[in-house]
Amino acid sequence: MKYLGFRMVASAAAVLCLASVVLSQAPASSPKGEVVVGSVDVTATVAKIDQKTRLVTLKADDGEEYTFVASADVANLDQVKKGDRVTATYTEALAYEVKQVGKTGAEMSAAAAVAPRGAKPAGAVAEQTTVTVKVAAINTKAPSVTFKGPEGKRTVKVKDPSKLEGVKVGDTVQITYVEAVGIKVAKASTK
Repeated sequence: MKYLGFRMVASAAAVLCLASVVLSQAPASSPKGEVVVGSVDVTATVAKIDQKTRLVTLKADDGEEYTFVASADVANLDQVKKGDRVTATYTEALAYEVKQVGKTGAEMSAAAAVAPRGAKPAGAVAEQTTVTVKVAAINTKAPSVTFKGPEGKRTVKVKDPSKLEGVKVGDTVQITYVEAVGIKVAKASTK
């Protein structure tokens, strides 16, 4: 997958939201699953910037200041000025799907993108981990499920016991976790 700038965060969330809609519209005999997506935005203003030392001080909306040295990876730091707004968006999503058959295993992928040379700094990075596990035991009284996967067995509590209906020992569960961070800098507003 190829992502450009901030679109990566939106794309990851949109794909998982779409999967949620598809899963919720599936017939009762289809595999069970669910998608949960959460996102948070944090915005701050550039209070000070020293282009020579790459020392940047951001002031959050609550007045708290944070100072750091921008690494050489921030290719367009020369475009950042005092008063510019920096927005960071953190998104994470978890999706699972119960299947009748399948092999256990794990996959991981990552993608990153930055703004083109000469533009305000922006970038995003996302990581997706997919693990397929086998249901080894179900405890409806706890309620909990024990999974056997690539790294052994693990028991997890089940928040909503109705999600266990139709799930049986031997079924496989594919779990996908996506985590993405996007950062962009916008020109200071003129008043």
